[in-house]
Amino acid sequence: MHRRFDPKAHHQVTIRREVRIEGIGLHSGKPATLTLKPALPNTGIVFVRRDLEKPVAIPATFEFVTQTRLATTLGRDGVTISTVEHLLSALKLLGVDNALVEVDGPEVPIMDGSAALFCDAILSAGFFDQSVARKVAVLKKRIEVRKGDKIALIEPSNRLQIKAKIEWAHPAIGTQELSYTLGKSDFREVSKARTFGFLKDVEALKKAGLVQGGSYENAIVLDETRVVNPEGLRYSDEFVRHKVLDAIGDFALSPIPIIGNVTLVKAGHEIHAELVQSIFSNPENYEVKTLDEIESPVDSPIAVGQRVLKSARVLQGSF
Repeated sequence: MHRRFDPKAHHQVTIRREVRIEGIGLHSGKPATLTLKPALPNTGIVFVRRDLEKPVAIPATFEFVTQTRLATTLGRDGVTISTVEHLLSALKLLGVDNALVEVDGPEVPIMDGSAALFCDAILSAGFFDQSVARKVAVLKKRIEVRKGDKIALIEPSNRLQIKAKIEWAHPAIGTQELSYTLGKSDFREVSKARTFGFLKDVEALKKAGLVQGGSYENAIVLDETRVVNPEGLRYSDEFVRHKVLDAIGDFALSPIPIIGNVTLVKAGHEIHAELVQSIFSNPENYEVKTLDEIESPVDSPIAVGQRVLKSARVLQGSF
C-alpha cells in the first residue's frame, strides 16, 4: 500500500528503488558512475568501491574523513572516495537516512557542480518509510572551532539551522550571507548552487593532478573581475548558497544527525570536519533523543521535504 510522504512522521527513510548516476570526476577527469541502493534501518549512508577485486565499504562518517582539500574525501584501508559532499547534501536535504552508494572508482561524479542532479535522481527513486524511529544528537552547549579568521560554531536548538557568511576580495563575490533551516527552507534554495573556482589557480591545480575534469559545465569560473561562464550565475549570491550546500554535506558525516544552530564565517571542509569531530569527542556535548522528544518536532531538520515532497510516494512498512 502506498501513501503520501508525511513530513511529521519521525521514521527513518531509505530510497524505494535503486538509481544509477553517470558523470565525470572533477579531479580525475575520468568517467564516474554510482548506483544508489536502498539500505536497512540504522545503516546510515555507506559508500562501496565496487571496482576493486574485493569491494571496500566506507561509512559516511567523520571518522573516515582522510582529506579536505577542495573536497571531502573518505578513506578506509588505503581505499578512498572523494568529492562526496554534494551527494551527501542531496540525501540530507531530501531526508534519506539509509542508502548504499556503490561507485566504480575513487570519485563521485561532479555532475553540474551542484546537488541538483543528485536530488533529481533521488526523487525519481522514491522513498520508503522504514517504521524505525529516527534519533538525533541535540547539542547541550556551545562548541566553537577557530582557524585564523575562519569560524565554525554550533549552539543548542531544536532544529538544524546554518548561517553562513563569506568574504572574498573579488568584484563578483564580496560579502555574502545566507541562513538556511533544514526541514523548513525549500531544498531548491541551495541544491542548484554550483561550486566555483578561479582561472588564476587552474594551471597550478592541474599540475598537482587536480580539477582535470573541471569545465564551465560543472563549475562557476572567475577571472580577475567577473564570472566567465557564458550563462552567468544562477543566483546573485550563488557562492554563499554553495558554501551552505557544502556544509550540509559535511555535517551529514555525523554518526547521529545533529540538531543545533550553526554559524560559519569563511568556513570550508576542513573546519566543518573539525567542528563535527569536536561535537562527538565528548558525550557530554550532546544528548541523543528521538524526534518525538524534541519540542516543535515539525521544525526538526529530519522532518524534511514538507513543501517539496508533498506528492512523493512512500511504501508503508519496514524495509
